[in-house]
Amino acid sequence: MKTERLRDSSNMASWEELSLGEFLEAAASAAPAPGGAPSPGGGSLPAMTAASAAALIEMVVNLTIDKKGYEDVRPQMATIKAQIPELRRIYLDAVDADAEAFSDLMTALRLPKEKTDRQEIVQIAFRRAAEVPLELGKAVFPLFAMARAVVSDGNVWAITDGVIAAMNARAAMRSAFYSVRVNLRSVTDAAYVYAMLAAVKDYEERADYEERLIESIYKNRQ
Repeated sequence: MKTERLRDSSNMASWEELSLGEFLEAAASAAPAPGGAPSPGGGSLPAMTAASAAALIEMVVNLTIDKKGYEDVRPQMATIKAQIPELRRIYLDAVDADAEAFSDLMTALRLPKEKTDRQEIVQIAFRRAAEVPLELGKAVFPLFAMARAVVSDGNVWAITDGVIAAMNARAAMRSAFYSVRVNLRSVTDAAYVYAMLAAVKDYEERADYEERLIESIYKNRQ
């Protein structure tokens, strides 16, 4: 199977070559790839969820941008359309980044306990394992403004997809931040942990507000 062939490769970018079914099969598997590279899992799937949210927003844009009656919002839709592909690329890259951070963490934890700098290496690995999902969660935030725009001004027949995009974006962010928190439990630098959790709290509060606002706009257009 294609999935088995990919597990024989150290090229993590090859996960993008999988079909959706094969990707989910790989995510469900408990078997790591050779070289310590893990299958895409709990840390990687939020990135795919974010990419799906971006795709839904772009779909609403495409169903709006050239439609009669929406000429006034065409520049706004064109701006979103220009920005979305780069965001999708960021989210897809995050699948690999999370898998690599997890692999590095497992490698660090397997180091002999008598190794002099083991603790330092482990701490660096846990920090990286927290930083990668934090960056993903932060990168998800721009989707809320875009979702709000398409729900507010997009083709009324497609705005349900816009509100679903916002829900997926929120799920992606929450999932990413759960990964941040669980890895921070093993970080010993209290100041670092405090700063990371403060950032999580800030983004979550703003995302909660955006999600409620988008749902309100959606209900008012129905």
